Amino acid sequence: GEVRSGNGKGVPFGAAIEDEDEVERVREEGIDESEAMASSVMTSGRALAGCHATRRSSSRRGTHQQQHRSSSSSSSSSSIRSVAMHGRGDGRGFDMAMGWRESSLSSMVNASSSIGWWSSSSSFGGRRRGRRHRAVVASSELAASGGEAVRVLVVGGGGREHALVWAMARSSQCARIFCAPGNAGIEREPKTSLVSKEELDCDKHEDVVEFCNENGVSLVVIGPEAELVAGLADSLRENGIRAFGPSRKAAQLEGSKTFMKDLCDKYGIPTAGYEVFVDPEKAKAYLGRKDEFPVVVKADGLAAGKGVVVAQTMEEATEAVDSMLLGNRFGSAGSSIVIEDFLAGEEASFFVIVDSKGNTQPLHSAQDHKAAYDGDRGPNTGGMGAYSPAPVLTPEMEAEVMESVIEPLVRGLREEGCPFQGVIFAGLMIDDEGAVKVLEFNVRFGDPECEVLMHRLQTDLLDIILSSCDGTLDKFDDDGEGIQWRDDPALVVIMAAEGYPGEYDKGTVIKMIEEEEGGGGAKVFHA
Repeated sequence: GEVRSGNGKGVPFGAAIEDEDEVERVREEGIDESEAMASSVMTSGRALAGCHATRRSSSRRGTHQQQHRSSSSSSSSSSIRSVAMHGRGDGRGFDMAMGWRESSLSSMVNASSSIGWWSSSSSFGGRRRGRRHRAVVASSELAASGGEAVRVLVVGGGGREHALVWAMARSSQCARIFCAPGNAGIEREPKTSLVSKEELDCDKHEDVVEFCNENGVSLVVIGPEAELVAGLADSLRENGIRAFGPSRKAAQLEGSKTFMKDLCDKYGIPTAGYEVFVDPEKAKAYLGRKDEFPVVVKADGLAAGKGVVVAQTMEEATEAVDSMLLGNRFGSAGSSIVIEDFLAGEEASFFVIVDSKGNTQPLHSAQDHKAAYDGDRGPNTGGMGAYSPAPVLTPEMEAEVMESVIEPLVRGLREEGCPFQGVIFAGLMIDDEGAVKVLEFNVRFGDPECEVLMHRLQTDLLDIILSSCDGTLDKFDDDGEGIQWRDDPALVVIMAAEGYPGEYDKGTVIKMIEEEEGGGGAKVFHA
């Protein structure tokens, strides 16, 4: 028989463990054969992947399982994100000895199924073909829970992607997660294998489609905005593969400041006054007529979060215009600029899931901290920390944002011929009187906001994402409960190399805090 994935491709069954090295390991280590077969399916084992080996301690269930990986568990040269829950711990840390085998393996396939796959000698599911490995699990161990068994590819390799992998791996519907390229922390998560840049270049969309077909992947979760703006989601959907994220056209909501501002203007979404320029002299003439500063100068395209200048004076504004339009500071992203009125108040972020039929479900709010140093001092960064929820966004204000911002936005995008499916990240400014205006829209989860959102989320993230892709988000309204969250707030603090975000020494080591030392439900994410 076969397991059908979402793209209609069959994943062939096997009948037993066929890898001789794996059989020998089972004999040498005295592992119960049924456990070894289950482990082969879920972890791809030492013999199957070369980067994941699992071993039980001598005692039985409830004990810790030592997990030996190719990367070090004590340090990383990348930055590390540490999330700690305040109040009670969440009580849902992974029991590596049993949790994912019992909860997730049981729903991976139906009661008579087993899964076969191709793997290379160095990494699971790579494009280099190796021996075929198959495993079977007794029908009693595969009692279906009613959910679809899903293999997921996550595109990206930062703290955001680590948080998404961590949250999806807890789902009973999750059979396997590949992350391209991922990082050393992501590799430590259950059910998860990395796919290196050499094995899969996600800029080559046809290669991503081929990888999904070869590995039975029926869902791709796209983390970074660049891949969305480049149209990766379109390529996947054209080939019958679910993609979580908007089309190339809809991704212009983030990819072009001009597109976003014009859309807000046309559909009555509150935002700052603005003008668009490609001619530096016309831009400077406009600035000369301004009575009040500061003003905000923005590169139209993607500029890795660095294309915004809050100019306090005419001189600073003129310098920003020249650097973007004449100095080619941001390349093609700065060939057009937007000059906005400055908005004063308190910033907050609000996240909403949208499905393929235009149904929406609010997620939650967060606030990030961008200054590099304590006390709001130092240069701006991509984010040095965040917390959720944001107290400034009351439930009444969130309802107003849904009515005056999100609903007209989703409706407007459909009317413009680019319906949105994925997550909308609304950057908001709330003034002293409680009025809300839009600073920006992003078409993916924020980073580091995603880390705190995932730590508070109680509803199955994979179920939410599948519902977004399948146009069934309204089921969360039908059950009367909506998407559920922990009441406790969550806080993330970033550890980064000294000198960041300026020049800094590469290859320095951040000594990792072991999660069990954090207490209170702490979780370490790698950026």
